Amino acid sequence: MEQRHTSEQTGRALVQTSHGGPGDLVLTTDRPRPVPGPGEYLVRVGAAGVNFADVMQTRGTYGGGPRAPYVAGFEAAGEILGSGPGVRAPLPLGTHVVGVGPGAFAQYMTMPAAGVLPVPPGWTDAEALGMVLNWATALAALKPLGEVRAGDTVLVHAAAGGVGQAAVRLARHYGARVVATASPAKHDTVRSLGADEVLDGARPDLAREITRLTGGVDLVLESVGRATFEASLSVARPFSGRVVVFGAASGDATLSTHDLVFTHRVQIKGLHIGALAEQAPSVYRSLIAEIEALIARGVYPPGTPRMRPLSEGPEALLELEAGRTSGKLALDPWREG
Repeated sequence: MEQRHTSEQTGRALVQTSHGGPGDLVLTTDRPRPVPGPGEYLVRVGAAGVNFADVMQTRGTYGGGPRAPYVAGFEAAGEILGSGPGVRAPLPLGTHVVGVGPGAFAQYMTMPAAGVLPVPPGWTDAEALGMVLNWATALAALKPLGEVRAGDTVLVHAAAGGVGQAAVRLARHYGARVVATASPAKHDTVRSLGADEVLDGARPDLAREITRLTGGVDLVLESVGRATFEASLSVARPFSGRVVVFGAASGDATLSTHDLVFTHRVQIKGLHIGALAEQAPSVYRSLIAEIEALIARGVYPPGTPRMRPLSEGPEALLELEAGRTSGKLALDPWREG
């Protein structure tokens, strides 16, 4: 596939200049347009997803993350403008896709072609954000790792966030009872998704209250880390309870072999969706097939991200870091602000 000819050889981008946090993101207007390498698409970004991993990267705490300076962001949807060599069965020019790759907070980026999905018919780029990240993470945590079954009780932390909202919807779809945590201002949002119980994740008696309500949970989706980790281990049923860990928004938690043998006799599983896609591709392909089926059945509706101009990226990340957001956040690299 050849690249589409265009005179736009530079574009706007958000560059992280240090590892001092989101405040060090700088908007540039003349960033050279990237050149797709082997197996990559060149994409004109229509919408870029904002994720907590972006916050971690700005502070240099994301394992294997980029070193400053770098164009920030890694999730986006947009139009294929061209491709590098070696792309197998390339999609036609002009196809809109959603995927991940370096430098998503920009007007142009490259994406590994093997990991993209076409934007569903009738959906906008923004509505497709989350397919290969938020929903894939939630589904992986629930099904292949969490082994959720109808009748299970599932605890979803940070249930008002992008992964959390997907997890609540999916757990209910698979017939589970859902107990969720979120800050009080977000409880109505989480209830509207189908959660049976919604609790303040910061309450000091969280583990005792969850145990009172449930008698113990079968599966915990843990993305908060230090602030909730002890409670997650405490409420999981002994031996049969599963705790899937895919984030640490409040900081890292520690666990010893002594804890596992004498205190918390539960199954603990780690999840990083990018690593799963790379190291267990057959499992990842099954997730994507399931997501496409969920879309076809209307279980997975078009997303409703809150869009902001690219220039407001630093503020969006700071709000996400402070826990002042709900649902999916996205940046529009073409909108002036």
